[in-house]
Amino acid sequence: MTLSAPIHRLKRKARLLSRAERIPLHTALDRIATEEGYRSWSLLVAKQPGMASVRALWPLLEPGDLVLMAGRPGQGKTLASLALLAEAMRAGRQGVFLTLEYTPADVLSRLHAINIEPAAFAGLFDCDCSDAISADYIVARLADAPRGTVAVIDYLQLLDQRRDTPELALQVSMLKAFARERGLILVFLSQVDRSYEGASRPFPEIADVRLPNPLDLSLFDKTCFVNRGEARFRAAA
Repeated sequence: MTLSAPIHRLKRKARLLSRAERIPLHTALDRIATEEGYRSWSLLVAKQPGMASVRALWPLLEPGDLVLMAGRPGQGKTLASLALLAEAMRAGRQGVFLTLEYTPADVLSRLHAINIEPAAFAGLFDCDCSDAISADYIVARLADAPRGTVAVIDYLQLLDQRRDTPELALQVSMLKAFARERGLILVFLSQVDRSYEGASRPFPEIADVRLPNPLDLSLFDKTCFVNRGEARFRAAA
């Protein structure tokens, strides 16, 4: 189905609608998606051709990798991470989605948006929506996970919100050591600063990542920046 305008223009239209009618942005996005013939904004983004580029990332990942997947809201990073988990599970790996952002019903809806049925991966997929998610929690949660398990952490900045957890830099360092020791692949979803929306670059860059507190982003072995439903992947130099 051909869109009436590029995704970034539709998103701008939704922002204007949100302000004009004083409704949440996600409601405005879904309304715009309905006008385009889709049930939701997530489904609209998922159906764009660029999602295939995300699935192609799977063969490039290796046990022990720490991956940063970043983008502005509504650009497809959650869907991209779930598509990546599906590719891992098709290869027989376990996939875990740990989220401080969504409910189990939200995750199921997004899986269905990209035509993924969790029942098809019985015993391989797990979703954890605990409010206690932190580095310590993740280490305990994945302590018995087999080598090659892929876990998505949604999202990086929320690990830094609780006063009873270590600072973000310490948590990421801890998880990097854990991933390498156990041969796991950890994918962190991340926010991108709002200032990127005024840039002419087709994809955000590492300098656009929003950080509430200092974090050495060279801790990540690979990065994937998502914009308008497409992805750009880079390995660390």
